[in-house]
Amino acid sequence: MKSAMCQDVVTQLELPTKNGSWDKSDIFPGQRSVATGMAGLVRMAIDRYVNIVDTISDPRVNDWPLMDSPVPTLVMVTVYLYVVVLLGPKLMANRKPFQLRNILVVYNAMQVVFSLVMLWEHLMSGWLLDYSYKCQPVDYSHNPTALRMANLCWWYYISKLTEFMDTLFFVLRKKDNQITILHLYHHSLTPLETWICVKFIAGGHGTFSNLINNIVHVIMYFYYMMAAMGPEYHKYLWWKRHLTTLQLVQFGLVFVHSAQVLFFDCGYPKLVAALLLLHSVIFFGLFFDFYQQAYKKRDKVKKVE
Repeated sequence: MKSAMCQDVVTQLELPTKNGSWDKSDIFPGQRSVATGMAGLVRMAIDRYVNIVDTISDPRVNDWPLMDSPVPTLVMVTVYLYVVVLLGPKLMANRKPFQLRNILVVYNAMQVVFSLVMLWEHLMSGWLLDYSYKCQPVDYSHNPTALRMANLCWWYYISKLTEFMDTLFFVLRKKDNQITILHLYHHSLTPLETWICVKFIAGGHGTFSNLINNIVHVIMYFYYMMAAMGPEYHKYLWWKRHLTTLQLVQFGLVFVHSAQVLFFDCGYPKLVAALLLLHSVIFFGLFFDFYQQAYKKRDKVKKVE
C-alpha cells in the first residue's frame, strides 16, 4: 500500500524531459523568459537604430568608407585604449624608450599640412563664402559646394583616427606623464563625435568648431615638429603655455557660436547645438584644470625659490 502511494507521488512529480533528460528551463522557466526578453530588447534596439538611420541619417554618406555602421569606429577606439593603456606600457616596461626623432618630425609636418588643407577647405566650402556665422543649416543637397563640405567632414573624421598616433608615440617613448585622463578622453571621444557628425549632420553650423580646431592644430603640430627637431630648437619654443591658452579660446569661441542656434532658428538641430555647448564646457574645464596644474603651480614654485 505504502509502495503504491509513493509511486503515485513520484509519477505526479515527474518533470517534462527532452531526449530522456531534464531541461533546466523546465525547472526554472523564469530564466527562459529573461533570455527571451533580453533577445527582444536587442532586436528592438537594432530595429530602432535601423529606423533612425533610415529616417534621419544623411543618405549621401551611406556608401562612404566606415559610414555604414558605428561598429568599426567603436572597435578602433576600444583597440586604441587597450593598446595605449594596457598592452603598450606592458611591452615597453623592460625596454628603453625609442627616440623616433625623424619619424616625429615627418609625422607632425604631415599633420600640419593635413590641418592646413582642411582649414582651406572649410573656408572654401562655406565659411569664407556664404555660410552665416549666426546660424547655418545643413545643406543635404547634391550641390557641389554642399558635397564638398560633406566630403571634408569625412576627412576631418579620418584625421581624428590618425591622431591615435600621438598617444602611440608617447607609449613608445615612455612619456607616460603625457598620457593623462584628458588626453585619453579627448582622443577616444572625438572619433565617435565626428562619425556621428558625418553620418547625420555633414555640414552647417557645427563645422565652425572643426574650422577653429584646424587652426589650433596647425599651430600645435608645428610646435611638436620643432620640438622633435632637437634641443637646438627648444629656445624658440618659449610659447608652449600659450598653446593651452589657445585651446581655451577655441572652446570659448565654439561655446558662443553654438549658443546662437538656441536663439536663432535656421533649421539647424538645437539638440546638436546644445551638445556642442556641453562639449565646450567639459573640454574648457578639463583644459583649464590642466593649465592650472601645469603652469600656475609651476609659477608658484618658482616664486618660492
